[in-house]
Amino acid sequence: MTRKAKAETKIAASDVYERITNRIVEQLVAGTRPWMQPWGGGGMPVRPLRHNGAAYRGINTVLLWMTATEQGYSSPYWMTYKQASELGAQVRKGETSTLVVYANTIERKETDDAGEEVERRIPFMKGYSVFNADQIDGLPERFYVKPSALPETGNQRIETADRFFAHLGADIRQGGSKAYYHPVGDFIQMPRFEAFVSAEAHATTLGHEAIHWTMSPTRLDRHLGREKWGDEGYAKEELVAELGSVFLAADLGLAIEPRDDHAAYIASWLKVLKNDKRLVFQMAAHAERAVTFLHGLQPEDGKRSDEEVSESAAV
Repeated sequence: MTRKAKAETKIAASDVYERITNRIVEQLVAGTRPWMQPWGGGGMPVRPLRHNGAAYRGINTVLLWMTATEQGYSSPYWMTYKQASELGAQVRKGETSTLVVYANTIERKETDDAGEEVERRIPFMKGYSVFNADQIDGLPERFYVKPSALPETGNQRIETADRFFAHLGADIRQGGSKAYYHPVGDFIQMPRFEAFVSAEAHATTLGHEAIHWTMSPTRLDRHLGREKWGDEGYAKEELVAELGSVFLAADLGLAIEPRDDHAAYIASWLKVLKNDKRLVFQMAAHAERAVTFLHGLQPEDGKRSDEEVSESAAV
């Protein structure tokens, strides 16, 4: 690294967990949801992208959205100092990098108690530094995006969202005044479309409940220790649905707005996050798996790269 930019160097995994969790807790204490999407340059929510156009996943989505919102970055592209240099560009002097993480496993041969040689898979995680394209001079024009106004959807149904949810094959029922997933009956209950302030509010609420729907034993069989409403397991599952719904909304190009009940969860999220510095990584990974599962039910949805799959499991 040269004098031209302030960047993170090698960071121990324990420090990564501590620093990232503390950053998220600080925003929650301030009443801000740190995983809210910034607008993409084309006027649509978008996943953070690598220099090659591949999307970041899991906790890295949250980290880069946080920085983009705080700093007002318009470009969705992020890259390392070296990647910028290889593109013939230069990170501006004094710019500060953003910490992201990479997780994977290594295989190691060991001898067990019986004297047999066995292969053991050992997970690891490391932190590394990236810069937004808005911090870099000399990149090809495609990396710089000028913000534009968000399209108005109003109460016109969003065809792409309707088609996405129809392909899930979920039992989605209409009526009543509350949206929820019923685990015992295995169905999603939604108020009528006309009850929502906008088509995007309807679609993103349905996305939240669809993430819950993936917890079924017949799907992802996700058990986070929930025994009753409001307990720690309940808070964890709601955090998974919260993160999953914003990831999915970005994938579908939907702007997401706070639900009326989101503020009530902040205290419970703060409690579980302060007690376990790795929890937000684990819940983001669960959320990403849920989103991947929903995408997998689409007839023509493309497969994610090995790099994206490894990243989404960053625990």
